[in-house]
Amino acid sequence: MNRIFSGVQPTGNLHLGNYLGAIRNWVTLQHDYDCIFCIVDLHALTLPQDPVQLKAQTREVTAAYIAAGIDPEHCVIFNQSSVPGHAELAWLLSCLTPLGWLNRMTQFKEKAGKQREDAGLGLYAYPVLMAADIILYKATHVPVGEDQKQHLELARDIAGAFNRRYGVEFFPLPEPMIFGTATRVMSLRDGAKKMSKSDASDYSRINMTDDAEAIALKIRKAKTDPLPLPADEKEAEARPEADNLLGIYAALANLTRQEAIAKFAGQSFSGFKTELADLSAEVLGKIGGEMRRLLAEPGYIDGILKRGSERANAIAKPHMNEVFDIMGLLRP
Repeated sequence: MNRIFSGVQPTGNLHLGNYLGAIRNWVTLQHDYDCIFCIVDLHALTLPQDPVQLKAQTREVTAAYIAAGIDPEHCVIFNQSSVPGHAELAWLLSCLTPLGWLNRMTQFKEKAGKQREDAGLGLYAYPVLMAADIILYKATHVPVGEDQKQHLELARDIAGAFNRRYGVEFFPLPEPMIFGTATRVMSLRDGAKKMSKSDASDYSRINMTDDAEAIALKIRKAKTDPLPLPADEKEAEARPEADNLLGIYAALANLTRQEAIAKFAGQSFSGFKTELADLSAEVLGKIGGEMRRLLAEPGYIDGILKRGSERANAIAKPHMNEVFDIMGLLRP
């Protein structure tokens, strides 16, 4: 069976964009693939983290996976730092990754900005760690957003470079899986800005831990223009706030964007927001409630992560032993 690897950083509150853009798709994929879902806590260290908060957020992401419908008995759920092979393979791969490849990565330039000389090496080199995450398990497919597609292409390049350097066909070249509807969920207060875990405005995002009342309030307060809802796709594209809300409705209702636009064309925002709020509360309210229940039992979550790390290590360690042998690393 083909294998999927994917993960989420434990940084800040998970929100509607994380659910629609990634986690909801994983719930479906788990039935057709051998799935490994990681909480990538080593990636989180590319920026300063509060140690106590990082542990709490690692548990929160784990709770989100389970509450959304990922089965920890069927899938492997673990935190990245509990499997040494991630860091080990990242170093080995960094020794054969040209600087020119990393210099092409646009996310480092965006995140470091004008402070590039002060940015940590981890922020610059983390695409190599991402490549290690994926190919450590010989994953064949990776669900990614458009903003991570460049890094997956680098992972393919690095896997190919390893195979060519040592004359082997050891690592498969992972294929991207990009989902269409609502993969980019924008801020509820600014339709031109992606919904973010770090946004200062609580009303800009719907958190996965929000209850039904909070979700409905945020939908009602979502920014809109004074016109009726768009009549067609062209008009929707020219009105980002309306387009964003219609995309959210389409994803939650399992409709195409065109079907959602046709359903509400020319109607007022007040009625549409009521329907969207009810739908959002129905879907996410249940997930939020289950997350809060799970987070009240940290021992249960830690047990899931422990068993997941054991299963992940059982896959990763034999692969690392083969890598050591291929590269000529002696282990007396």
